[in-house]
Amino acid sequence: MGESWWDFIASELRQARIRTGLSQEDLAKRINYSASHVSGVETGQRPPKADYLAAMDEALSTGGMFGRMLQRASLVEGTPPWLRAWIDSEREATLLRWYEPAYIPGILQTEAYARMTLSDSLLTAEEVDQRVASRLGRQAILTREHPCQVVAVLDAMVLRRPMRNHPELMGEQLAHLVKVAELPHVQILVVPEDTGLYPALQGGFILATLSDGSVLAHLDHQVRAQVVNQPADVGTLQRQWEAVRGEALSRRQSLNLMKEAAQTWT
Repeated sequence: MGESWWDFIASELRQARIRTGLSQEDLAKRINYSASHVSGVETGQRPPKADYLAAMDEALSTGGMFGRMLQRASLVEGTPPWLRAWIDSEREATLLRWYEPAYIPGILQTEAYARMTLSDSLLTAEEVDQRVASRLGRQAILTREHPCQVVAVLDAMVLRRPMRNHPELMGEQLAHLVKVAELPHVQILVVPEDTGLYPALQGGFILATLSDGSVLAHLDHQVRAQVVNQPADVGTLQRQWEAVRGEALSRRQSLNLMKEAAQTWT
């Protein structure tokens, strides 16, 4: 097995310390961690977490290099191999159109919501941590210098589905959804409950428009995801998208509905 991203980061942290002429004890004092913590990270016995790497970036004036490494490691190591190709396309996309009838879309989830959706799976605690980090890392497309345009259509039941025995966490999730929906490059639209049956209820999908104008689709199944690039299939999904979006409320109406729903969970 080759070197993992985590091994690579640990090695780079050690090399950065050595280049500055600092001992582990000296570095520990500078970043306000124990020498044993520094040693544990450098030997791979402790995971290099975000707060530690942020302290390293500041202490060594790296311009955020280790933070970027963590984001990339989270995306790669915490993501199933069959999903990595889609994430590369997602990062390249200039426009994402996302329909979701069951859950808050991954790039709009809070950490608590993401963890709850993964906690009932057959994953280990470590795998859940990695998947959560990967999902949150994907949200960088919304906050980078040239953010991706996102239009998400949600079924209203997504706003009503409780997080078992944690209503306050659902309130936090919907408050976050409202905050993101107010970004100029994000539209979150809701199909109201009184719509009844409508096209695409059988499953969510994502359409990604890439920088060259081509369009790919992503379908998420129980076992694995599928990237669709055949023109006929993409065309079918684009027609489904237009039908679903036609059922949704306006941006302003949807925002008001999300705000109302958020209040019910507090």
